Amino acid sequence: MPDHESSMVRLRGVRVHNLRDVDVDFPRDALVAVTGVSGSGKSSLAFGTVYAEAQARYLESVAPYARRLIDQAGAPDAREITGLPPAVAFQQTRGVAQTRSTVGTVTALSNSLRLLLSRAGTYPEGAERLDSDSFSPNTPAGACPACHGLGRIHEVSENSLVPDPGLSIREKAIAAWPGAWQGKNYRDILATLGYDVDRPWRELPQADREWILFTDEQPVVTVHPQREAGRIQRPYQGTYQSARRYVLHTLATTQSAALRNRALQHAEVLPCPTCGGSKLRPEALAVTFAGANIAELAALPLSALAAELRPGQDDEVARVIVADLLARIEALTELGLGYLAMDRTTPTLSAGELQRLRLAATLRSTLFGVVYVLDEPSAGLHPDDTRALLRVLDRIREAGNSLVVVEHEPEVIRHADWLIDVGPGAGEHGGRVLHSGPLAGLADAAESVTRAHLLDPPAPVAHHRTPTGRIELRGVSLHNLVETDVDFPLGVFTAVTGVSGSGKTTLVTGVLAAAVRDHLGAGRPDEEDEPEDLAARHVREITGLEAVKRLVEVDQRPIGRTPRSNLATYTGLFDGVRKLFAATDEARARKYSAGRFSFNVDGGRCETCQGEGAVAAKLLFLPNSYAPCPVCRGSRYNPETLEIHYRGRSIADVLAMTVEEAREFFADVPAVARSLDTLRDVGLSYLTLGQPATELSGGEAQRIKLASELQRTRRGRTLFVLDEPTTGLHPADVEVLMRLLHALVDAGNTVVVIEHDMSVAAAADHVIDLGPGGGDEGGAVVAAGTPAEVARAETGRTAPYLREALG
Repeated sequence: MPDHESSMVRLRGVRVHNLRDVDVDFPRDALVAVTGVSGSGKSSLAFGTVYAEAQARYLESVAPYARRLIDQAGAPDAREITGLPPAVAFQQTRGVAQTRSTVGTVTALSNSLRLLLSRAGTYPEGAERLDSDSFSPNTPAGACPACHGLGRIHEVSENSLVPDPGLSIREKAIAAWPGAWQGKNYRDILATLGYDVDRPWRELPQADREWILFTDEQPVVTVHPQREAGRIQRPYQGTYQSARRYVLHTLATTQSAALRNRALQHAEVLPCPTCGGSKLRPEALAVTFAGANIAELAALPLSALAAELRPGQDDEVARVIVADLLARIEALTELGLGYLAMDRTTPTLSAGELQRLRLAATLRSTLFGVVYVLDEPSAGLHPDDTRALLRVLDRIREAGNSLVVVEHEPEVIRHADWLIDVGPGAGEHGGRVLHSGPLAGLADAAESVTRAHLLDPPAPVAHHRTPTGRIELRGVSLHNLVETDVDFPLGVFTAVTGVSGSGKTTLVTGVLAAAVRDHLGAGRPDEEDEPEDLAARHVREITGLEAVKRLVEVDQRPIGRTPRSNLATYTGLFDGVRKLFAATDEARARKYSAGRFSFNVDGGRCETCQGEGAVAAKLLFLPNSYAPCPVCRGSRYNPETLEIHYRGRSIADVLAMTVEEAREFFADVPAVARSLDTLRDVGLSYLTLGQPATELSGGEAQRIKLASELQRTRRGRTLFVLDEPTTGLHPADVEVLMRLLHALVDAGNTVVVIEHDMSVAAAADHVIDLGPGGGDEGGAVVAAGTPAEVARAETGRTAPYLREALG
């Protein structure tokens, strides 16, 4: 590490979010860890200040029209910032729901592989040489014409369209048809055409059933509706559409998520019969390299793909391209991503996996003198993979770069050259720099919550509960799980561990939770035979499900896709708040109902921005630019609504409150206070009630879902399934969360968590460790038992870290 005095970044008078006139220095060409509890101001310092200032300086040199193409963070509020190099940010962002985006496209591996097949592939005799675009499913030249490069089609069957053949057409046997008038229209047309709509479906002639469900004909007939009392119904011209045609047309054209989801209930997603799911034209699939076509190569785990390509190449062009591919794959494998395949779609990746994919590209760059700002790069990593990550970060630093890392993982923090601890609490209780310097100096920071967990970590609290039963899974075969047997004890806390890609999510959410959901009848209404199908497809035998009466799945998916969904609306506490405002004397005098105080409906909202608080400026050929609404100035409401006050505050003032402020404000309103208490208990006291769902991290979204469940009546015999609940949590916040989860177990429930945090596994009643590796090298139960028993296992990569956590 260089001499700090001659190479420092100096921040003076920083006032970004909850940072209060902060002064702090940190060295360049060093690994700097920024720590503190959730909401303390870490991201405000790293991203809102360091990265935002570096970006603002760069944009000063960019033409004004080009700046609009860049997602700008905005210059930070600071008195002075000196010594700052150019910056690159790697934030935890999830993949868009776009199946055309894959590991290969994100890493540019697809480009190199297509070039390899184009230039050095083995072509059929007499075949014309193809350019690289012909090997891409995202171009007209390469996409399969039947599925348009998606690799799958939607198809229907009689069973999917008519789930209950004992019903007649009039009794809505054809469940795939729309409800209300349109469905009745199709039934009346069939009656007009002479079909028996009152006879049970299974008794209709096979030829009639085939025509009704699958015909491509669209006859037009004059319908004479049956008269109903009090209604005048005139004859009309009706056009018939078969159930198959209706479902597939809806899937192809509708913009309504509700209509699409309903149609999907009556359709099967099948591999495209033309391309076999490969997404490509036959001409591209006929070209091979090392005996495999491009679809087969892209489906291999990256580590296996490297092994296929590694043998010496005779062709000079192939040698150059393969060398580039192997170098890129090596960077990904080093970051613990060797289990991923190039054709893996980005929506199926975690935020941590996506960030590491982008980080791997950095290893191939020749940049130096840059400050890389990273958001919890260790998120979702097994401790063994975290050590590999540290080696990568060291290489980036040794290449002449600086790293500012927002981090909670103790091993990463201890490895850092410099530590900036922000706190001591969250929100208005944070925003101060408690320590800036080498780790040893943290011992003198009396207010630091981080200090104890780094310098003198508490021993895990042992639990020795006796299971009340067990769910036994035999012969599990899904993804990389092959004929795997595993037991989940009930009435205890179970941690499922293993390296990334070992099969944890497949086992817990793809098999266990799915089996329980189907047993409880919580699946889709048309999936009455799903438990048998599940057993036939993925599990040879399942026992013990009858002991579970309820399933709660708490994952890290967003709680809403638009800013209209926020903390208050999702948890339901906003309903109580709106009723309070509607009950005020002024509101009653004006006859305002509770709906008046919703920004999602007409009446009380600002009509200029439609209650969004911001307006979009549509720019020709450029992305929309958003600015605060000029009428309501971001409050979302019209002036008349804001005139109503409850205890001196408007509805917009309440949405601007933090959970902690609101808890004090509504202390005597039990319905609202109860929701706020649970949000505070899961460590979210720093969030504002109006915090848009789109601005929440995956970990925050997961804790909001957990808080919503904790508000409900404790019923017992519930299975709680959580996917890495400690992601994004400071060790102090992890302690709070674990106390809540163990309290659920003490109340007669079962908790199963997928987890990489060894302190959580060490405090569990039962541990199931999968592995030993990821992808094809995983999928087996390496060890199962108490934490002490798993720590003694001689195989797998978890045992040594669990031994260390147990002390």
